[in-house]
Amino acid sequence: MWRQLQPSQTARLCTYDIVSGEKRVVREISDAVLEAPNWTPDGKYLVYNQEGLLYRINPDGGEPELIDTGAVRDSNNDHMLSPDGNFLYVSSGDGHLYEIPLSGGQARKVSNDHAEPFRYFLHGISPDGRTLAYTGAQERDGNAFGQLDIFTIPVAGGEDTRVTSHAKPDDGAEFSPDGAWIYFNSELASTTPGHAQVFRMRPDGSEITQLTDDERVNWFPHVSPNGAELVYLSYPPGVTGHPADKDVILRRMSPEGGPSEDLLHFHGGQGTINVNSWAPDSRRFGYVEYPIA
Repeated sequence: MWRQLQPSQTARLCTYDIVSGEKRVVREISDAVLEAPNWTPDGKYLVYNQEGLLYRINPDGGEPELIDTGAVRDSNNDHMLSPDGNFLYVSSGDGHLYEIPLSGGQARKVSNDHAEPFRYFLHGISPDGRTLAYTGAQERDGNAFGQLDIFTIPVAGGEDTRVTSHAKPDDGAEFSPDGAWIYFNSELASTTPGHAQVFRMRPDGSEITQLTDDERVNWFPHVSPNGAELVYLSYPPGVTGHPADKDVILRRMSPEGGPSEDLLHFHGGQGTINVNSWAPDSRRFGYVEYPIA
C-alpha cells in the first residue's frame, strides 16, 4: 500500500538554515519512506508521516515518538498543525480530513460526505486557525482525479467553499502568514499537461498572479512565518505532476515573485516538502531527500 524505497535507497529527514547554509540530517532510515515534515509552532519538534502514521522528533535528532492518531492509521503526506500547536489536521486514506489532538487521542472528522466521488487533500490552514484550504478531487471523464480545484472549509465543520474552478488542475493551496493570500501551484499557464507553475490569489479566488514562469515544473510553495521568504520544489523540465525519485531543486524567492535562487539539489520529489515545514524562527525549514547509493 505504501511507497517503498528502492534497493540501496534511504529516506533522509533534514533541516536547512537559509542564513548559514547549514544542512542537518535529523533522521535517516532505509526500511521505510519518511515524508512531509511540519515544524511545530513552539519549534520543539518536526512532525512527519511514515506508512500512514505520524511521528514527532527533535529537530536536533534522537528517537522519534509515535503520535496517537486514534482510528486514523492511514494518513497521507498532507497534514499540518493548528497555529496554537494543539491539533493536527490530516488527510486520510478514506479521502476525508480529520482533526487530531497533537497530544494524542480521538480523531474528529472535519470534511463532508458527498453524493458524487470527492476526495480531500489538505494543504493549508488560515493564520487564525479557523479555516482549512484543500485540494478537492472530483471525477471527470472516468478519472477520479480529473478535476482538481481549491476549496476551503471551516475547521469547526461546515460547508465546502469552492475557490477555483478551472479546466486545468490547481493544487497545493496554502495561506500566507497574514491570511491575505493563498499560494498554490497550477497548470493554468501550461500548454503541456502536468507542467505546473507557482501562483497566488486572494482567498476568494480573485487576483490570480503567476509567480514562476520557466521551463521547470514547480510545486508546493511555502511562505515563511515572517512573510519574507518563499521556498518551493522545482522539478526538471518534462516531468509530469509531482512524482518521487527525481533530481529536484529547492528554490527560494520573494513571496511577491521575481528571481529565484537555488538552495539545494538532491534526489527527491513526492514527500520532500508537500506541506509547510518552516521553523517558527523563519530561518530553517525541514525537508526529506531520498538518496540512492
